Amino acid sequence: MSEISETTGGVVWQSSPPGSIYDYIRVASFSLGPDGRVDQWSRRAEELFGVPAQEARGKDPVEAFMPAELRDRGHQRVKEILDGREWTGLVPFRIPGVPGPAGAPGPGRPYGIAEMYVMPSETDTGERSALCIVVDVRALRRIETDLAASQAIFGQSPFGFLLFGTDLTVKRANQRFAAVFGGEADDHRGRNVHDYLAKPEADRMTAALRRVLETGESVTDLRITGAAPGTRIRRHWSINLYRVHSGSGRPVGVAGLGIDVTRRENAAREAASARRNLALLNEAGARIGNSLDLEATARELLDVAVPGFCDLASVDLYQGLLTGDEAPPGRWGSSHDVGYGAGSAELRRVAFASAVSDTPHRTDEGHGPAGDDGGPVPIEVGAVHRYPFNSPCAGALRTGRVRTVPGGEGDLVHSTLVVPMVAHDTVVGLAQFSRTKGSEPFGDRDRALAVELAARAAVCIDNARLYRREHERALILQRSLLPPGDPEAAGLDIACRYLPGTDATEVGGDWFDVIELPGHRTALVIGDVMGRGLRAAVAMGELRTAVRTLAQLDLEPAEVLSHLDEIARGLGAPIGAQQSRAHKSRGPELSEVYLATCVYAVYDPVTRRCTFANAGHLPPVLVEPGEDALLLDVPPGMPLGVGGEPFEEVEVELPEGSLLALYTDGLVESRDHPLDEGLSAFKRALADRARPLEDVCDRVLTTLDTGHGEDDIALLMARIQGLPAEAVGDWRLPREPRSVGRARELARTQLTAWGLEALVDTVELLVSELVTNALRYGEGEIRLRLLRDRTLVCEVWDAGLVQPRRRRAKDTDEGGRGLQLVGLLSASWGSRRTPRGKTVWFELALPDGGPTAEPTVDQLLSMF
Repeated sequence: MSEISETTGGVVWQSSPPGSIYDYIRVASFSLGPDGRVDQWSRRAEELFGVPAQEARGKDPVEAFMPAELRDRGHQRVKEILDGREWTGLVPFRIPGVPGPAGAPGPGRPYGIAEMYVMPSETDTGERSALCIVVDVRALRRIETDLAASQAIFGQSPFGFLLFGTDLTVKRANQRFAAVFGGEADDHRGRNVHDYLAKPEADRMTAALRRVLETGESVTDLRITGAAPGTRIRRHWSINLYRVHSGSGRPVGVAGLGIDVTRRENAAREAASARRNLALLNEAGARIGNSLDLEATARELLDVAVPGFCDLASVDLYQGLLTGDEAPPGRWGSSHDVGYGAGSAELRRVAFASAVSDTPHRTDEGHGPAGDDGGPVPIEVGAVHRYPFNSPCAGALRTGRVRTVPGGEGDLVHSTLVVPMVAHDTVVGLAQFSRTKGSEPFGDRDRALAVELAARAAVCIDNARLYRREHERALILQRSLLPPGDPEAAGLDIACRYLPGTDATEVGGDWFDVIELPGHRTALVIGDVMGRGLRAAVAMGELRTAVRTLAQLDLEPAEVLSHLDEIARGLGAPIGAQQSRAHKSRGPELSEVYLATCVYAVYDPVTRRCTFANAGHLPPVLVEPGEDALLLDVPPGMPLGVGGEPFEEVEVELPEGSLLALYTDGLVESRDHPLDEGLSAFKRALADRARPLEDVCDRVLTTLDTGHGEDDIALLMARIQGLPAEAVGDWRLPREPRSVGRARELARTQLTAWGLEALVDTVELLVSELVTNALRYGEGEIRLRLLRDRTLVCEVWDAGLVQPRRRRAKDTDEGGRGLQLVGLLSASWGSRRTPRGKTVWFELALPDGGPTAEPTVDQLLSMF
């Protein structure tokens, strides 16, 4: 439409609208006088021919502008025009003083071609003249070429193309755009962006068009989302906008080029999803399974999944797995198994995570346990529950396959992945991942990722379960080999502690023992097998059993350690290696070396003397009344299992009320505290020895660094309380027959003084048997000793080295039944070697006020 520029006298003067054809073609005019020369020369002529008016006027146009070879024909045409003929045609022309085109042979060649329209006219005097209209043919041809090219580009472009006017309505659309949005290309003229896009996107597009039109700044890769008419598929377009100008430079509108990038967006979204999944898997590998705790591993899984993968998540593990039940997880009930036939086996909710505030502890809306009213019951963390048999959760547990559960109408959750946690072909639990409304639904990639996350966590959980089972077995084994309850000993107040290492360090080989010996003596033992795990615990058990066996033989401490050394050397040897040890050494490929340290001490409450032997262990600590704690100077021999070196003994008299402590290295040594520092702290902790012994033990464990978990800890403490003199009867008898009667008399008198009249007859009988044997088979002076503590012990000493041996007498034998009688009437009996001979002893329980049990007839007849 023309723009009104001025109105004068009722005449409307109009200018060409923006983009008029006259902005691009060059139209010039000039006139010829009666003499055939130029008398008028327009400004457009100056621009076209490059000759000012003052130079052009008065010149012969044929001579000035036409090539020499065409001048004759030119003069003929001018003559005809001046005779009154109109003429239209193409006229080659040249610009004076300007060389021809490159490569043109010689000067004066045509520089251009003009289309000329000549109209005869007359001057004021009636003379004939002519008006010439000239158009540069080159500009016309260029316009035709550009128009054809633009038409081809605009119409054949595979991209949508729009031309918006200054009013932001569509002026032109190409066929590609019409193919997407329907109709013909001309049908879209006059529309605006609100006819194609939803309001939010249309407003964005309109603002961008207006900004480009006002500023001239182009917009590239403007992402617009919408749907084509008749479809609900979301598509993505990349829009490029730029302002369009006329030939005179005036803005005429905005051109828009739209490219469908839906596939690119989908590919980018899938690539981003794949990168997110890889990042989640990488994070899962770094964070899941850092501990050997089953519930902590489940929480680590949810820390990875929420909110990076889902909005809500939970983990249920089989209750039997958490309680250490060896039955296969996921056992299904039958009609004979009440409580299981209604659904899955019992599970415990061990973890729950939510990225949505104020959500109940549930991800299983509509498919979890039902309450009394039939509605879903929220499952709290720590709750034990079952899933109904026909529920998706129970089906996933039963089949080991992932299930996708859509959310119900009005539910917060719109989809849930129910993923069984499978490790080593065994289902250990169930993981549920849920997304709330507003999040994208789960796809195939998400299902695969959920299965991978659950499988990784399941393997870690199963490994933790297996480790915990083995650790508990080893710990049970180790604790079963330690003294049960609080050990008791004559003349000693005993307190002990054992602390296992952490789960990461496994069980160790530390042990202690309190062994009752004949004569109310006590063996105190502490040791440490080097190494960790079940093998160390088994080796410790074998050594402890060997110590108890050797202690019953009443060997000296050094002898006990020598035998233990031989046993330790044989623990790791293959069958037959012990026999060949004298001929060749064991290679490391044939056996496993077991080394252990040990302190073996024997305490006699009558003399309050204790004999120590040490096999590479830390020295005992003694705290005497009124004195500081000190380390006993017990020669440290080689550890058990090394062999080749004898062990030395040290006898120490322990004052009444003193405190003796045996311990393992885990108590006084750790990575952060060297041995010297730990020993000093240990001795300071023992300074307050007057407190109850149990309190002293607790003080030691709380004062020292016992939480490092690097090694297990064993502590054995004893407070010295020797037998009082009134609890001991000790006599020496000459080697003569009347000593038998004297022994019975002494025993009767002592028992009466102790108020043990109920034992007089039995003791007299047994004492006479032992003294008689000492007279008949022993040597030297006879010694009789009675000891009263928790039991009554009678000992008969002599210098003979021959040990008595119990045997069954024949029917015709007059003797040989004395030791059988001793074994029948006493609680226990035995003999041991001494430095000057042997000791034969028997032990009787103290009467509890009830009648004393007499031997039956069968027991008496069994001696014959």
